[in-house]
Amino acid sequence: MTLSPTRDSEVTPGGPAAARTGLEARAASTPVTDREWWRTAAIYQVYVRSFADGNGDGIGDLAGVRSRLGYLASLGIDAIWFTPWYRSPLADGGYDVEDYRAIHPDFGTVAEAEALISEAAALGIRSIVDVVPNHVSDQHAWFREALASEPGSDARARFWFRDGKGPNGDLPPGNWPSSFSGSTWTRTMNPDGTPGQWYLHLFTPEQPDLNWGHPDVRREHEDVLRFWFDRGVAGVRIDSAALVAKDPELPEIDGEYAAGQHPNLDRDDLHEIYRGWRTIAEDYSGVLVGEIWLADLERFALYLRPDEIHMAFNFDFMSRPWGADGFRAAIAETLAAHEPVGAPATWVLSNHDVTRPVTRFGRADSAFAFDAKRFGTLSDLVVGARRARAAAMLVAALPGALYVYQGDELGLPEVEDIPLDRLEDPMHFRSGGVDPGRDGCRVPIPWTNDAANAGFSPDGTDAAPWLPQPADWARYSVTAQQDDPTSTLTLYRRMLELRRGDDLQHGAFSWQDDTSDVIAFRRGALLHLTNCGTTNVPLPDDADVVLASGPLTDHTLPPDTSVWLAVHSV
Repeated sequence: MTLSPTRDSEVTPGGPAAARTGLEARAASTPVTDREWWRTAAIYQVYVRSFADGNGDGIGDLAGVRSRLGYLASLGIDAIWFTPWYRSPLADGGYDVEDYRAIHPDFGTVAEAEALISEAAALGIRSIVDVVPNHVSDQHAWFREALASEPGSDARARFWFRDGKGPNGDLPPGNWPSSFSGSTWTRTMNPDGTPGQWYLHLFTPEQPDLNWGHPDVRREHEDVLRFWFDRGVAGVRIDSAALVAKDPELPEIDGEYAAGQHPNLDRDDLHEIYRGWRTIAEDYSGVLVGEIWLADLERFALYLRPDEIHMAFNFDFMSRPWGADGFRAAIAETLAAHEPVGAPATWVLSNHDVTRPVTRFGRADSAFAFDAKRFGTLSDLVVGARRARAAAMLVAALPGALYVYQGDELGLPEVEDIPLDRLEDPMHFRSGGVDPGRDGCRVPIPWTNDAANAGFSPDGTDAAPWLPQPADWARYSVTAQQDDPTSTLTLYRRMLELRRGDDLQHGAFSWQDDTSDVIAFRRGALLHLTNCGTTNVPLPDDADVVLASGPLTDHTLPPDTSVWLAVHSV
């Protein structure tokens, strides 16, 4: 790709090279207030346990989030997605829900949640909560009732209880693969101490799967949606949304299946469920967000029809290795899949389950796959940090909604040396210790560079964070970065500010090149470039540099760098 040079000889990352451009002026005057705010929103994911500790016990809580709402407002986000904050034994980080109408005591109370939702709304920040329809905790009242009931009872019919195979029922009823390794069936014990029936769990044994053919299950989840919408949330994120419905015969998984007929994935039954949820959400002007891992983009798009889920996470882009061809293909395929159903695309670099971009993009294989995670995988964090900044600007310039995982705006790397006796993630244990698990992206956030626990807990706190922070964690802190014009935090703030402008909210998308190592596209008057190659590329001379992810010198865009340009020609 040949581009003529810009007039600017050098640009500092995180700041514009020239005076305020038309793009920047529009960004300062274009609020998003309409009921379809979610179509172009910047949504920040808070993993409550690791965000901020308000009471000094080393565990993040709602008081901590409330104390940092000013920071989130200054970052320029439109909404917060909270991972599960409900009462839970925390066998899987809160995704084993015991009671949706109670907050985990480590985090606070329902009254505090209501205050947080209200205080965030006063700052223009909406709240999205997590619901986990595939399963509940084994401590949930329903499951305790089921264990105390006889086989064939209505209480057991809310779950998937089955007799075992073999002469004495000693073999599990089936061999469905687990999302977390190991068996998907666990045997119960009868009151008299003899072995009983088995129950299904696609994740851990502490997360028994629900039977969505039972009316109680559907009615309860609809009531849970209303409970939280009544408390002011703007949306609900649906965990493992494509796994919820099962073939009631629970047949073995073997061979190919007609679309919508797989025994436990992407079944046609799901669409009726989510149409019912959409009706409830519309009553509250609420939004549904689906976690849908599907390779078939046509099937994926069916969930986003106008009467179903509003938007779903785009995991294709997040899973791709660093490189222009793969990124371009993911962008093109994603936009093409969403266009027929009129839903916005979503752009995600990481979340609480995924290796952080700074570490991932610094590896020889920078793709992401759960089954590929291993201890000791090398990463060049300098390269990774440069690419993570460039990738952040790339996804922020694309049409649709943007999701930011807490700490990515600080450039945090994955923590890969957590002592084995401090790891808690079941993915690690159920892999037999081979998979390092997901705790490395869940280490508590550093807020200051002059306090214990990097400011995660209040001053004077003696309690250690629930996961240990690296010795150099404070150098990534908010206070260490907030006044540095070259910091990742400054880059994110400028990026999110500019993203509110007309061009990045409403500007038409058009490719400028589709073959080179430079990803080039227009959004209105803005030209975006990301150099995924190995040599510097000249910049055009008919544009002003608005924002760059790294230094621009000698009129060129260096490798692993992104830039936004305000172009003068049509």
